[in-house]
Amino acid sequence: MVHPTIQDFVVIGINHWDAPVEVREKFSLSDEGKDLLIQGARREGINSLFLVSTCNRTEIFAQNVSTRELIRLLTNYSNGTLDEFHRYGFEHEGERAVQHLFKVATGLDSQILGDLQIVKQVKEGYEYAARQEMVSGEFHRLMQHVFRAHKRSRNETSLGQGAATVAYAAVQFAMRTFDNLANKNILLVGTGKIGKVTCKNLVNLGASKLTLINRTRDRAEFVADKFNLEVADMANLPEQIAEADLVIVATGSTEPVIRPEHMQPSMENPKFKVMLDLSVPRNIDPNVATLDFVDVANMDMLGDVTDEAYKKREQQVPAVKKIISEEFSDYQLWLNEQRVVPTIKALTQKFESIRGDELEFFRNKIETDDFDKIENMTRRIVNKIAAYSIEHLRDHHDSEEVAEMVKEMFKLEARNGNHE
Repeated sequence: MVHPTIQDFVVIGINHWDAPVEVREKFSLSDEGKDLLIQGARREGINSLFLVSTCNRTEIFAQNVSTRELIRLLTNYSNGTLDEFHRYGFEHEGERAVQHLFKVATGLDSQILGDLQIVKQVKEGYEYAARQEMVSGEFHRLMQHVFRAHKRSRNETSLGQGAATVAYAAVQFAMRTFDNLANKNILLVGTGKIGKVTCKNLVNLGASKLTLINRTRDRAEFVADKFNLEVADMANLPEQIAEADLVIVATGSTEPVIRPEHMQPSMENPKFKVMLDLSVPRNIDPNVATLDFVDVANMDMLGDVTDEAYKKREQQVPAVKKIISEEFSDYQLWLNEQRVVPTIKALTQKFESIRGDELEFFRNKIETDDFDKIENMTRRIVNKIAAYSIEHLRDHHDSEEVAEMVKEMFKLEARNGNHE
């Protein structure tokens, strides 16, 4: 295989910057969909790939494959079409692809700047692909630098300070609508990751008349017990909606959880209500929004640009970009050094072979009980001699002439430019 370079990396995808929620939901992948896509990629000879599919993005990061092949994979295993991708999607190659990965993982590319959840979602996608043996050594090393950049962005800047999650943005949206949540009837449908964080934020901001519904009642009761909240059955969803001033839906369902028929009790005694859909695919049927007394908001309407915490985080962007630049440069240096790794391996093996042969030759000619000490001493001598050559090779990893000179000098059999 030709020596790996930055140009080998690509990314394609759909995200919140250009694609509205009704398009993103078509490209969203369930766990089964992700698995099928990875299996399909393997069948087509792609062996280094991972993907991230969240409420705001579905993106495939890969190595040694064309963007055209990845686009075809995504449209084959999602409900999105090729025309929709070409209208709303993006594709990056080489350095732009790698830089994009850094920005996604650090939260610079998120709808909520500095998003606290995205790095977990990137890590989950990467680790899942790694368990499927779909991540190359170069990609593993790149991800180490990506996660280090994220960690540094939290330790060396204040990008992670202040609430920076979709759940927080949802509660801020509700606060701007109602001013005071203490006297509002609130219904939260879904107590998964986003639902639990949303529940905590609501309680912290004074919400007390809060009812939880989850398809599995036990999970709703587990969350409700922590905050002394009410729980209702999914069968009572229409009646609970009718009583609510604010309805927040955050489930993992691939189909609408709230449909027009669930609104019948509300239509019989209509009162103004806000319904907030934090799911992709959307969990509130778009037809619900046609009701005069209902305001439906989805992920595209969330944001924290008016929040003071956002402004503080925004000031940290240049510092985070500097960290990304440093980690990218370190990775690029490591990647370039791999050009001379075969020569270094061959050189050390050659020196060790000579040392071993000479020791064996003199083993029966030396009368001593300290042969182990002699062996250790010769190994230290050889390692120190080799170290100078290895250092020179690494310092001149871009020079084919230096590597060739070392190979000729020591009669080595190593093919630089190939990855072993």
